[in-house]
Amino acid sequence: MAINFENIIELKLDTVSSSFFSSSFPSHLILSTACFQESGQNQTLTVSFFSGLSFVMLQWSFREMEEGGTVTRRWEEMDIDILVKIFQSLTVLELTSGIVHVCSAWRLAACDPWLWKTLDLSMLESNFIKIPLEPYVYVHGHSDKTLARILKISLSLSRGNITSLFFHFSLYVSEDHLTYTAQRCPRLRRLVLPAWNRVETVMIKAIDLWKDLESLTMPSIVNSPRLVQAIATNCRNFSELKIMGPFDIYFASSLVTYLPTLKVLSLRCSKLYKDTLIFILDNLRCLDVLNISHCLLIQIPPPPAPGRIVRRLDKTILEKASRLRKFLTCMRDTCIMCQRTRNDEGLMRWYKYEKGLWKEDEVRSLAL
Repeated sequence: MAINFENIIELKLDTVSSSFFSSSFPSHLILSTACFQESGQNQTLTVSFFSGLSFVMLQWSFREMEEGGTVTRRWEEMDIDILVKIFQSLTVLELTSGIVHVCSAWRLAACDPWLWKTLDLSMLESNFIKIPLEPYVYVHGHSDKTLARILKISLSLSRGNITSLFFHFSLYVSEDHLTYTAQRCPRLRRLVLPAWNRVETVMIKAIDLWKDLESLTMPSIVNSPRLVQAIATNCRNFSELKIMGPFDIYFASSLVTYLPTLKVLSLRCSKLYKDTLIFILDNLRCLDVLNISHCLLIQIPPPPAPGRIVRRLDKTILEKASRLRKFLTCMRDTCIMCQRTRNDEGLMRWYKYEKGLWKEDEVRSLAL
């Protein structure tokens, strides 16, 4: 959509080709960065674009109305379509800062549904310490308050339009946080929530509210049958599951019993027993994609022989997996991720590794 912006606001051009300054704003522009800064009465919004081979940086500088003074340009004069395009490049931390309080036009733009398809909180981590008793973590009150504030503002602005919700693996959501979120995200289709220490007891109630849930990334839990049964009962379109943690025969049995039509399963970087893998291949007949890349695959022989690491898949497994559209594996001794999974004994300590590494997945629809 071509947007006329010559009459919208005063622009300060740092670098731009003269041919770019036309009467309309090309819809094919690629937004690179946007930054909002506020200092006293001065407010500045800096935006950069790529237009063909040209790099464009635009800066809007505004000043609050002073007594007896005049301001030729005002924030509310900005076109809503341009604001939405700019806001799409901001993080949730920036969107929930002072932007919505600038003026009514900015708040209206900040509520646009296009901004809230996904609520990405994967950059937020809790300040916590591990403890020996359940829930095995103690989260500092400031972390809880920060998350509560961001959730309150985000869920208010989103107006129920969020379909994807991502949490960091070290963000320990409380029961109140999860309940509040579930009630205000009725259209949720994808949830990434790797840390369940504080919410396992209320998760089933949340699942009851997410009728449209299709994809879930979660940790390994002890009481898997109740959760999987809740998903089967309430989420008719559920098709994708990613487990971040050891995957045993009990969890596998829950999937076979309650989610036999599961299409995609990722167990990457987890501890997996060979018997469990065979059980999945034999009984999840609708499974289309299975990812066991970098798994610590263990074979348990008859006692008293100890378990051993399987370093190569045998013909039996490969034949059973041949019916899958995609069977993703990596068991190379030279693979860094395979080495890390073995060193961590199948329970990845993601905090030791590159920032954001936990978000990766060979299944594109499960990566962040």
